[in-house]
Amino acid sequence: MTSAPTIRRARADEYDEVARVWMESWVSTGLAEASNFLLANLRARVRHEIDNGWSLYVADDAGTLAAMLALHLPDLYLDQLFVAPEYQGQNLGRTLLAFTRSQLPDEIWLRCVRENEKAWRWYEREGFVFEKEEVAEMTGFTMKYYRWTKEGTAT
Repeated sequence: MTSAPTIRRARADEYDEVARVWMESWVSTGLAEASNFLLANLRARVRHEIDNGWSLYVADDAGTLAAMLALHLPDLYLDQLFVAPEYQGQNLGRTLLAFTRSQLPDEIWLRCVRENEKAWRWYEREGFVFEKEEVAEMTGFTMKYYRWTKEGTAT
């Protein structure tokens, strides 16, 4: 990575590629295996979530999608943050989180799969506070819920 990727809104013609980045990053956690079925589900989910209010962003590295970021701004919710495996370990996640804080400056909620310890430990280091655990009906995964607040803004 010579210069930092540009964070911008995803275009509709990139949704399938966004789903591919999402799948490859998710698979890199060791919690799933790549498959045409998973990719088809994520492609459908990207479109469904856009229709339900996602603000979808990508990290564009000179035409290559390096990461995807999905925010649901009305709910103060960081829904998805996935960095392509070949871009992991280069502070791109931190860049996307800083961008998220620019969009949601006072409070951010997110959830993480309990077994994805690398991710939730990273969010804890970034100032997110554990709130609760719940099983997600759609996936069956136990989710850890986190909240970040700008100092002095939320109760």
